[in-house]
This record gives sequence, structure tokens and C-alpha cells, in this order.
Amino acid sequence: MPPTPRDNARLERRLIATLTDACETAKAEIPGFDWLTHTVDYAAFPQSLRVTWVFDTRANKDHALSTGADQRMRELTAAALHAAEVAPVPMERCVRFDSEEECLAQQGGDWRRRLSRK
Repeated sequence: MPPTPRDNARLERRLIATLTDACETAKAEIPGFDWLTHTVDYAAFPQSLRVTWVFDTRANKDHALSTGADQRMRELTAAALHAAEVAPVPMERCVRFDSEEECLAQQGGDWRRRLSRK
């Protein structure tokens, strides 16, 4: 039996809670990291799940990626999804990295538009 809208709402609340914990951990550990968000189409869940980690600047994002902080963010994502009881998904496909600076330059700061294109 497919999940009901109520099941999806419960899952969404769990995702928000566990990803918020991951976000707060990363803020304390990774310079320049600001916030994260997720997008999902529950009709194609969990394959459609995308978690975007957002840095203040492109330079801070590039520095984090070049020093291996991206692996830590993938670990935090995997732990959050596990805690939310989400079936395992490949982190390489699920996790993305971005910056406020790039969104402002390319989409005029419109995160809704930017996230829908990715």
C-alpha cells in the first residue's frame, strides 16, 4: 500500500527535525556553512530526495569541498536520513552544495527557482 498524505507529512516532520540537527552541527564545525534545505517528490521517494548544503560564499564552499568537509556533510546527511527512518540512498546523488553568492548571481537570490532547476 502506498504511503498516505498523512504518512508523508509525518516523514516530512522527521526529515525537518533530523536535518535541522545536522545543520546545527555543521554550522559549529564548518566555516562559511550557513543553512541547508531539502526537496522531495513523495511520488518518487526516496530517489527524488535532494539535500542542498548552502554556504555564504562560493570561496567558502570551494574551500570546504577541497578540504574534505563535503564528506562530513554527507555523513551528517546519512545519519539524519537514518534517524528519520528513510531507506538508504546514494549520498553522491542526494547531496548537493551551493552558495548564497552563486544563487544571487545566477537567479537573483530566488532559491525556489534555483532549487527547482537542479
